Formats: sequence, structure tokens, C-alpha cells
Amino acid sequence: MIELRPITRDEAHAYIREHHRHHGAPVGELWRHAVHNDAGVIVGVACVGRPVAHALDDGLTCEVTRLCTDGTPNACSMLYAACKRAAEAKGYRRGITYILASESGASLRAAGWAKLWDVRGRSWNCPGRPRTDKHPTCDKEAWGWGKWKQANSHGAGVSHG
Repeated sequence: MIELRPITRDEAHAYIREHHRHHGAPVGELWRHAVHNDAGVIVGVACVGRPVAHALDDGLTCEVTRLCTDGTPNACSMLYAACKRAAEAKGYRRGITYILASESGASLRAAGWAKLWDVRGRSWNCPGRPRTDKHPTCDKEAWGWGKWKQANSHGAGVSHG
């Protein structure tokens, strides 16, 4: 049995630093959720913030910037669903998150999210602004809920949601 509970920023970040496979704690977030097992132990956390991509940061879109569990069944889908419900209650019109292309997206589908588009992997390092990549540079997928428009191969808008 698992249940949703609130969590402080410090507790969530400590959990992420200890358990996330390929990312550290996010720089900031608007709110966060935790899932506990029946012994009261944290088995997963999610952090929701403003979209990392500036073009999506319209004040009506939020992003799950970090989701991390210990593998407890249904913890991921419970967290994604809670993030969506909370965002809708706060007046957000859209939500987005990114997963590695190698991940199935089953938890997102179970929580009512849909695949939006593919994201080509790349490094943020460039001659004009040298950086050390701290994230996977492989291909990813954008998943979301709400009303989305994207260009198809002909440049026409495709609505999701």
C-alpha cells in the first residue's frame, strides 16, 4: 500500500540526490509530492516547476522537472497523476515532462499523460559557452497533458489533448 504525502524541499532534494539514476536535484520548483509506503518510508518524489524551455514558459504551463522512485509499483503513476491534478487545481492549462527514449512511458500513460513529440539528444556544450554536460545527451520524448500545438512535417499545427 502506498499513499501520497507532502514533502519539504530539503527532503525531496535529499531523496533525489540519493536515488535518481542520472540527475541531481532540480534548481528550483513550484511544488513537490512524495509517495510513502505503509511503513511511512518515502518511496518516490516528484518536483514540479516552470518549464525549462523558455518558449514554453507562458505562465500556464508547468513541468515535472524531476521524478524519482525506488521502483515501488505504481509510485511513478501516482506521482504523475498527483502533479497533473495539483496543476489543474492551480489553473495551469498544460503540463510537460521529458523521459529518455529508452523508457516505456507506461506510468505516464497510466496517469493520463500522452506522448507529444520526440526530442533529439544533444550536448549543451558549445564554443561560445563551454559547459560540462550533467545530463544524458541521448534522445528523449516529451510527454504532456492539456492542449498542445506542434508543427507536423508540413508545418501545420497538430493539436493534442
